[in-house]
Amino acid sequence: MGIFGSIFSRRETKRDPFDLSVFKVDMHSHLIPGIDDGSKSMDETIGMLTKFEALGFKKVITTPHIMSDYFRNTPEIILGGLAKVQAELKRINLNIEFEAAAEYYYDETLMEKLKNKEKLLTFGDNYLLFEFSFHSEPSQIDALIFEMITQNYKPVLAHFERYTFLHGSIDKATEWRSKGVNIQLNYNSLTGHYGPEVLKQARKLVDSGQIDFVATDCHRIEHLITIEDNLSGEYFHKLGELNLKNSIL
Repeated sequence: MGIFGSIFSRRETKRDPFDLSVFKVDMHSHLIPGIDDGSKSMDETIGMLTKFEALGFKKVITTPHIMSDYFRNTPEIILGGLAKVQAELKRINLNIEFEAAAEYYYDETLMEKLKNKEKLLTFGDNYLLFEFSFHSEPSQIDALIFEMITQNYKPVLAHFERYTFLHGSIDKATEWRSKGVNIQLNYNSLTGHYGPEVLKQARKLVDSGQIDFVATDCHRIEHLITIEDNLSGEYFHKLGELNLKNSIL
């Protein structure tokens, strides 16, 4: 458990560990070996998927980064990596569903892909996961949302609570949801893993109910262990009271 996790979890009302199996599906992680900043090997991937199964998940939808400056992944690269992991899961008889989409970074190439009507990797009922820079508010967000909606995508903004330019208010979550954007929260934001400001923002989202999906954003097994260590926290139980969409995927 990280230092923030241990500090902030003590301030919550402790209960029995929350049962993550109620959500059934995790829809944001980085588990395809060697293609982004997540898993580095097949062994790491299998170790994490084994942990997902132990935590009660029935399906994992992994979402490698697509980012023009750093991770120039394509659907072919991602789906090729997916097939290799699926083959290994079958070989070792690990009974967890494993699918792939992508986490698209909002840069000029994402708008180009949309305007060129390139087929983007989605999950469930055409949900499209995207993210911003953590520290700088991007321009033309409304234009991006409009373009995605117009093309019948269902936008999902990854880890709303982690964007420092939004800290102090969750008004944008309310506004963007009214325009058709789904808001995704990271479990570990509620453990203090990302620091106190992210924790505050995450709690505001939970208290207001301005969340549509919750996810691990797992890059390494330590992320899952931190979640497991904090399942008795009050805000994990509050998540279970929300009408989230994970279980319909």
